[in-house]
Amino acid sequence: MPAPPESRSRRSKAWIYLTPLCVLLLLVLVFYSGLGLNPRLVPSPLIGRPVPEFSLPRLKDSDDVFVQSTLQREVSLLNIWATWCVSCRQEHPTLMKIAASAEVPVYGLLYKDEPAKAVLWLQKRGDPYRANAVDADGKVAIDWGVYGTPETFVIDTQGIIRYKHVGPLSWHDWETVLLPLIQSLREGSGSQMYGDDKV
Repeated sequence: MPAPPESRSRRSKAWIYLTPLCVLLLLVLVFYSGLGLNPRLVPSPLIGRPVPEFSLPRLKDSDDVFVQSTLQREVSLLNIWATWCVSCRQEHPTLMKIAASAEVPVYGLLYKDEPAKAVLWLQKRGDPYRANAVDADGKVAIDWGVYGTPETFVIDTQGIIRYKHVGPLSWHDWETVLLPLIQSLREGSGSQMYGDDKV
């Protein structure tokens, strides 16, 4: 025997109210699970690939160019930075200590910034960089898959990107992640590829 029309009407009204409630609960669950994710753990499709080709003016000598082959002679770091970047100021003492350790050359990519400001900034705070490339329009940084500043890449002697660190480097990051990787790359046992999502 079919249900009376009032019963069918009540059931359809219940679904009208329950559907948005179920969607809302699902969104809350997705949002809540996202809170536990680390925004620094951004996988990079460039891990294990050669550094992108580029040719940019050097910061302290705009007549000279900085090309990707500069990063192929030895294990090195490439740090994406800018004077307007607050996190870069936080990270700078760590870069100075890394440079002073002489474990690895640190190169810079000045991102969407004015060279004159950058020169003064480094004169005031110290210059950890062996050389700096000026990426005034940010196009080269896009090729590197940069989301913002600072970001740091570990590059091996063949010019292969082996690791990407998103956000300011701490001394703990250096001692526990970057330095062991750099040492293993020097010893020839660091052929495995790392990214913030792998370590």
